[in-house]
Amino acid sequence: MPHRPHALHCPAPTASAVFTDAQAALGQVQALYTEAIAHLRDRLAEFIAGTLPPGRVRACYPVVRVRIDSVVRPDSRLAYGFVAAPGVYETSLTRPDLFADYLRTQFQLLLDNHGVALEIGVGEQPIALHFGFAGQSHVEGHLGPEQRRQLRDIFDLPDLAAMDDGIANGTHETPDGQPLPLALFTAPRIDYSLHRLQHYTGTAPEHFQNFVLFTNYQFYVDEFVRMAHALMNQPAGTVPEDDEAPYTAFVEPGNVITHRASAQRPAHTTGQASTRLPQMPAYHLILPDRSGITLVNIGVGPANAKNITDHIAVLRPHAWIMLGHCAGLRNSQRLGDYVLAHGYVREDHVLDEELPLWVPIPPLAEVQQALEGAVADITQLHGYELKRVLRTGTVASTDNRNWELLPYPGPDRRFSQSRAIALDMESATVAANGFRFRVPYGTLLCVSDKPLHGELKLPGMADRFYRQQVEQHLRIGLRAIARLRQQSMGRLHSRKLRSFDEVAFQ
Repeated sequence: MPHRPHALHCPAPTASAVFTDAQAALGQVQALYTEAIAHLRDRLAEFIAGTLPPGRVRACYPVVRVRIDSVVRPDSRLAYGFVAAPGVYETSLTRPDLFADYLRTQFQLLLDNHGVALEIGVGEQPIALHFGFAGQSHVEGHLGPEQRRQLRDIFDLPDLAAMDDGIANGTHETPDGQPLPLALFTAPRIDYSLHRLQHYTGTAPEHFQNFVLFTNYQFYVDEFVRMAHALMNQPAGTVPEDDEAPYTAFVEPGNVITHRASAQRPAHTTGQASTRLPQMPAYHLILPDRSGITLVNIGVGPANAKNITDHIAVLRPHAWIMLGHCAGLRNSQRLGDYVLAHGYVREDHVLDEELPLWVPIPPLAEVQQALEGAVADITQLHGYELKRVLRTGTVASTDNRNWELLPYPGPDRRFSQSRAIALDMESATVAANGFRFRVPYGTLLCVSDKPLHGELKLPGMADRFYRQQVEQHLRIGLRAIARLRQQSMGRLHSRKLRSFDEVAFQ
């Protein structure tokens, strides 16, 4: 067996280059990243073919660095695009193909707000071999047992120590003499989540849109798929749409893409559906600028809700909204009424370490107004009449699905003392992770049962309720996104979500 190699086997190092043009800086990032990935892939191909490299194979992520002497900026309204104090700031970068528009925007904001040059170079963080294949290849699948044993000695493999959320959690401490963080997520953390998204949702990260709906019931997925296919069969401009958005395609698990009909061609589908649905399947109504809609069925429970939002957060969406069913806790509520959350009781426990319970999760006015306006649009009830079907209040989320079976008074008393009007298992988690990752969030639930008042979710009753309410609820969610899409991103990404020593990237 060959000895363990020690010497680095890397491309020639590239000195940092200075840029005052955002597009040129992005081009340099793309060139450095492409070179690094090609190096890893070429050496792996040689290794698979039986050629053992003379030393350790390594490629590193590109980085962007800025040196700030003054934090005076021309526009103080924006919640991102600037640093909080003088200093040297840096972040590693990955997948500039996927994040091109995002990076270009962030680079331009730094140039505009601080008037300093961007330094683009190669950093010290190695790219894990698995992250060089964008989730499309299983590296070990091409290797024999002996080669798999050698892999760690030759290539860098994923290192969880480089992927923690200390920056987002506000617990990161920069060592003396090192640059301060410029973004919430490092490149390894982003790459890890991109691979997890493919695994959990069955769709590539490239298909995810900037507005995300989460649901906890398959009924919503069925209706979303039906509506999306009906839309794809109609050429753009021939039917009224929720916001007249020219959706171009619809993507389902397995990366099955239905391309929208045109005057010259009917809708057509490419790809093959998955033989087995993933754990949290995702569906995407595509717009060319990624301002379309992604729907994810997160299933039941706060663990799923945290898991998927942990990963979608690296895509920096403009908003995510929870649409689901809940237990109504007030006698005055009726099945089918809507609950717009303006506060949360967090008994989900999955974020207690990252986001202590003493941290409030505030309602975001822009999202709240969009959701309330969407309910009014779809139900055609306005003003005081809207209160017939919509109630704003506190939502409690629990990790105990059978909370009703706990000894009385148990959680009943706590829910009453908190003034909660609805109970579910996911909403507080989705909102709390939105707060944690600076992603605008909101919750609109539909009362499907009232266990404290004898109206249980029994099969026959539930089936009738779902058929009647799901379509309207989903249309409200789509209309809310249409309203949010009309806002400027500078307004939507509220300063309420930023800390006083916030990173610069949105």
